[in-house]
Amino acid sequence: MGLSAVTVLGVDRPGVIAAVTGSLADCGANIQDSTMTLLGGHVAMMLLVSGDLSAEELCKHLCAPELVVTASAVEARRYFGRRPTGLGYVLTVHGPDRPGIISAISAVLASVGGNITGMSTRLTGRLYVLIADVELPEEVDVAGLMRRLATVGTGLESEITFRPVEPDLL
Repeated sequence: MGLSAVTVLGVDRPGVIAAVTGSLADCGANIQDSTMTLLGGHVAMMLLVSGDLSAEELCKHLCAPELVVTASAVEARRYFGRRPTGLGYVLTVHGPDRPGIISAISAVLASVGGNITGMSTRLTGRLYVLIADVELPEEVDVAGLMRRLATVGTGLESEITFRPVEPDLL
């Protein structure tokens, strides 16, 4: 059984997710991991799919004139259902839109071995909002990291919050 990374981009409309996932089910493909969101009026989907079809065959099953579809064979990099080994945090940013926000914040997190495991951004008028799930190694000085993030936030004229994930909510 092979594993493929599939991306789908298309104009948002009712039923597009049902059509894509239905096509995958019809050809015996199993969605192991996925994320789907709206980006500027487009639905964007990334799926990790297992099954007997090659990436090229999957692409043929999903191709439609209104969709941009890619598929590539990949190897599994984690075991599904395994708990993360680091500490979970949620980072939020609120401030004026400008180039370099994600770059500045992700560089600070990466410098201490932090990994962004999920992220969403929205621009509402002139307000930019970023929400990220972050996993940190257990040995990180979280107070020091928060001070560094606050400094970056000041430079971006943005408010940054960083709080532990509450495991009971997951």
